[in-house]
Amino acid sequence: MQTDPPPVTDRRVAEREAIGASAFRRDIVDAAPPQPVILRGQAADWQVVRTAASGDRAIAQYLAGFGGGEPLDVMVGPPEIGGRFFYRDDLLGFNFHRERVPLINLLGLLLRLAEERVEAPPAIYASAAAAPAHLPGWAAANPIDLPPVDAVPRLWIGNATQVATHFDASPNLAICVAGRRRFTLFPPAQLKNLYVGPLDNTLAGPPSSMVDPDAPDLARYPRFADALPHAVVAELEPGDALFIPALWWHHVRARDAVNVLVNYWWAEVSANKPFNALVHAMMSVRDLPPDQKQAWRAWFDHLVFAEDADEAAAHLPDRARGIMGLPGDERTDRMRRYLLTMLGSGD
Repeated sequence: MQTDPPPVTDRRVAEREAIGASAFRRDIVDAAPPQPVILRGQAADWQVVRTAASGDRAIAQYLAGFGGGEPLDVMVGPPEIGGRFFYRDDLLGFNFHRERVPLINLLGLLLRLAEERVEAPPAIYASAAAAPAHLPGWAAANPIDLPPVDAVPRLWIGNATQVATHFDASPNLAICVAGRRRFTLFPPAQLKNLYVGPLDNTLAGPPSSMVDPDAPDLARYPRFADALPHAVVAELEPGDALFIPALWWHHVRARDAVNVLVNYWWAEVSANKPFNALVHAMMSVRDLPPDQKQAWRAWFDHLVFAEDADEAAAHLPDRARGIMGLPGDERTDRMRRYLLTMLGSGD
């Protein structure tokens, strides 16, 4: 079996003991600004975590008990990728393919590879499998009250693999269930130094960094050296939880032959809308002459990014503010109708 590289930094994510829902919201989610935090042993009492302590076969048998759902979306890569799911050299495709696999078949394959101690196994990873569809009964068997009640548990099941450095547009609570995980995290401000890959041809949704943090090519990506002093590492054992604030970049290494993680995403607003707005701004603003770009920057700063942006129309009576009114369902509906009209006209 391959040996994990050492962490890229000695800087570690802050830790605290397991906490209740109100403290989680007050001290962690609503912190200004929120920071990554490890909650040691947060899920140590889960039945699945206690079962995983008995070994790979025990956890496989436990998970098989939830196997009445739909097949899982599984990423499969050849042994030569070393567990690192990524692009092909031409960046037009990927070094893996996807299969729809029943849970029992996936678990059987992972267990066989683990028990036979295959030295160079294929990379196998079921990603973001929504529990209600794929593992019905999971939420009731392994309850948690930290995320909002409508946050869907999603399972990540595989062998020793790597997920390229990426971000989530929503807050994320990730709980290590079986095996060990290493997260390497970078704050949102390091965007420029992470060398973002294609925006519209991604590995699994959000864009990814082109840099392998465990083996960075600094000749090709020299600014990554400026990102490293800002990196922090979280080493998770079964039962540990990690809170990742929205837009924080994270590389994930699953470190054992059978790994299981469950995560919860939630958003105060639609997570994809800001990214869609960014792409539209790239199309309509980025290529303007410099003087016009500077003028539009003033508009964006005034109406979007300023701390007092909601007061930009305070000089107008309420009835005349239109889409510059205060936040609310009525303003959102008005904005949506306005955008549909304008985009429908081709402008």
